[in-house]
This record gives sequence, C-alpha cells and structure tokens, in this order.
Amino acid sequence: MITSVPLLSNDQIHRLPKRAQEVVEYRKSGLSLNHIQGCSLGCAYCIRHTYGLWDANQPVALMSDAQAVEELVNHHYFQPHITPIQLFNRATEPFLPKVRPHTYAVLEDLDERELTNHVLVITRHQLKPDDIGRLNRLHNLKLTLLFTYSGIDNEQIEPYPSHVAADSLKLMSAPTPRRYRTVLYWRPLVPGLNDTDEHLAAARELSNHADATVFTGLFYRDQIAEYYKATGIPEPYEATARRKIMPRELEQRVLEAFSNSAALFRKTSCAVSYVHGLPDYNGHFGIHELCDICPLSQQELCANAHRTPTAQDIHDVASVLPDAGSLQVVDISQRAATVSGLEAEQPRYYLQHTLGFQVHDADHPHHADRHGRADIGWKARQT
Repeated sequence: MITSVPLLSNDQIHRLPKRAQEVVEYRKSGLSLNHIQGCSLGCAYCIRHTYGLWDANQPVALMSDAQAVEELVNHHYFQPHITPIQLFNRATEPFLPKVRPHTYAVLEDLDERELTNHVLVITRHQLKPDDIGRLNRLHNLKLTLLFTYSGIDNEQIEPYPSHVAADSLKLMSAPTPRRYRTVLYWRPLVPGLNDTDEHLAAARELSNHADATVFTGLFYRDQIAEYYKATGIPEPYEATARRKIMPRELEQRVLEAFSNSAALFRKTSCAVSYVHGLPDYNGHFGIHELCDICPLSQQELCANAHRTPTAQDIHDVASVLPDAGSLQVVDISQRAATVSGLEAEQPRYYLQHTLGFQVHDADHPHHADRHGRADIGWKARQT
C-alpha cells in the first residue's frame, strides 16, 4: 500500500470541517475524488478556503487509494462509462512529489477496471518525461490533463510560477500519438492583474501547444475575500459572487486575441469532450450563445447528440437518488431544464451528466449571454 503521505486517524478525520470529510463530491465538471488533502503551493484564491482547509499546507490521506477508488465506484452518483471523474481537484495538487504516487495509483486502478469514463486531472506542477510513457499506458480511461496557467506574477497571489505549468503543457503535448489529451486551463483571468495585451498574447502563443484552451475567471467567495483583506492583497472586485467572475469587456478582449484560434472554449466540459472527439457531456449545446466560438465540427457533433428530455425522463433518472425525493420540474426548453426542491447541487449534476442536458436550479437563474457567470461586470443589454 502506498504511504507517501500520512494517513489520518478516524479521530483526526472527524475533527476536519464537515465538507472536508467528504471524499467523493459531485461538481459540475465531474464526480470529484479527494482523499488526499493539503497543498504547499499557496495560491491565494485557492478553493481550499471554502472547505476550511487553507491552513492544510502539507498533504495527508483520509484513506488508502484502494479504499478511495472503491468508495468512488460504489457511490450512488457513479455510473460506469458515463460519470466524468475529477481527481484531486479540490484540496491538493495531483503532481506534488508526495501526491503523484497516489495520483497514479488511482488512475491505474480505474483503468484496470476497464472503465472508459472521462477523467480530468488539473495541475500547475512540473511534469517529467517519464510521465508521458506512464500516462500513455492507460488504455481505457479518457484522460485529460488540464494545465492551470494564469501568467500572474504577483507572488503574494501566486507563489508558484506560471512558467512551470507552461513548460509542463509543452512537454506533455509534444508526443504524437498519445492516449491522453492536454488542455490549456487559462485561469483565473482578473482585470488589472493579468489582462494586459502582453498577457493575452502570451496565452495565445501557449495555446498552440495544447489540444484545446479554456478561459475562465475568478471564484471570489466570501472566505477568499476575507483572506485577501487580512493579508493586504488588493481586492479584485467590490463584491463576492457564487459563480466565477468574468467581466464582459475582458471576455471580448480574449475572443479578439484568439480570433484565429480553432479550439477556444468557455466551458471545461466543452473542451474536454472536444479533445476526445465527443459531444459535450454537460449538454451546453442548447445554450447557443455558448457555442458561437466552438469549431463547426464540434457544434455538429453536439447538435446530433442533443435531446430535450421530458419531465418524466427527469423524474425517472432522479428516482434512483436518495437526495432527490422533493425534485420538481419547473420548466423545460430546448436550452435547459429548470428544477426546484433539491437541497444541494450534487443531484443536479447527476441529472445533467446522465441526460447530457443542462439542468438549472430555479433559485439561481442563468441570464442570457452571461454563460453561467456572476453578474459582476455584466450590464443588461439595452433593448
């Protein structure tokens, strides 16, 4: 059994914040496995703030890799060959020296089960030539490496330099053919921090090395804002938001900088599906303004797969979930289904991935043209 990081006792686990005790959690881009927690890279905007894990800067394990995989594949949300999986995307860096053996143990275990699910591994760390061969030996999983790159040079915000992720992306993208795919995960874009013409040009050049590029903004939650204030980091926005903040003007500049790009995407699942030659597993196609930058071949692929479910279809899928008993279908259009009665987001993601169709929460409406982003930086269009 791999023991590269310390294994917590049951008593230590029970003292963790409640959300941090959840080894398996559904997020929009996939069912997330996080039995290793703790990261030394120190990015000021890290999502660990929201899980009460910011001070956990050294990786620890909540259970063995074998136990974690069993918990994942036996979870009531998991569906073989359907459910997208995210590995160590919430509370650690999957290629930290002490964590990488666990990353490989999980990947190889899943692959040996002949599962063909999407697996997303998000990293900003240094990868090595040996990683190419080892990842290429995964025969069944649809593996995508997403290299987080921002170009931010403020060490108070990002102590770990962006050029490492850029170099890793170039290294891992160079071999052909290869079984895994690579995505430039250009994030977070923040006005006044990493949005100069030079920043945009550097990202455009780097995108030439990736199979696809996703751009997105900053998750600026209350806990992150409190940390910025406490440490004297200039606040990027006057308010916090539930969704990522990507102002309209900045998005337009990105689109102009990438006007001759063949593979730029607004959504993670769109890029991941594209690089594997598949329709978007999140079913964004109904929201056509999301797709106007997608390759025409991908739009056709998604159009052919697009099926609008009935209310009965939604209830049938939800019937297997223990936490969806109060589900109500409020509305169905060609864009999305709108539901209410769910106490959490996780069952909604299960519905979305099973149906391949957008499922929105009536309490958190999506506004046209904003692509599921925060209202900050978006003024209503004049009609």
